[in-house]
Amino acid sequence: MYRGEALHKGKAYPGEHDAIIDADLWDRVHAILQGSPRKRANNSRAQTPALLKGLIFSENGAAMTRTNTKKGTKLYRYYVSMDVIKSRETGEETAPMRLAAGMVEDAVVTEIRRILQTPEVVTQVLAALKRGGGGASEADAIAALHQFNALWSQLFPPEQARIIMLLVRRVTVTTAGLEVDIRREGIAGVIREMLAPRRLEAAE
Repeated sequence: MYRGEALHKGKAYPGEHDAIIDADLWDRVHAILQGSPRKRANNSRAQTPALLKGLIFSENGAAMTRTNTKKGTKLYRYYVSMDVIKSRETGEETAPMRLAAGMVEDAVVTEIRRILQTPEVVTQVLAALKRGGGGASEADAIAALHQFNALWSQLFPPEQARIIMLLVRRVTVTTAGLEVDIRREGIAGVIREMLAPRRLEAAE
């Protein structure tokens, strides 16, 4: 479709519609897509909003914001409590006030993946998808829930950040670790969105 071609039995033929992008751009994009999804995401995140922007707080309720430190050519990303940034006295520190951003973001995504695989959530999502319609089969929905990580890795960082906003209400940094409050009501909608590209590919 993008190249002005039509697919038939796995082969591309000249189509009747104009190309949306030229062949050079198509080839460059696919060269990037052949690389590691994790590497693409890490490279892009440095230029995009923080994944947990507005969602992560310290144990005492202070917002945590992303900061960057560059040493040579390497960029280090952190979430730092506003208490630290504004030099506010908080008394005895009970939880980390500065955390490596990649570690926190990976932990939150891992927790989301765990929750999506629980029987309770699977049942809720299937019921919501059935009520809402949209063409997603039960088998596809279950597969998406169990393959969230693979689907997630195909998204660009701005899309990942948008989905996190739909799925996560709040992340709290405590002495015991991270507390992730999930918006369970948003899970079915996100799974429906993540299934949409599959249905488009199947239609082609």
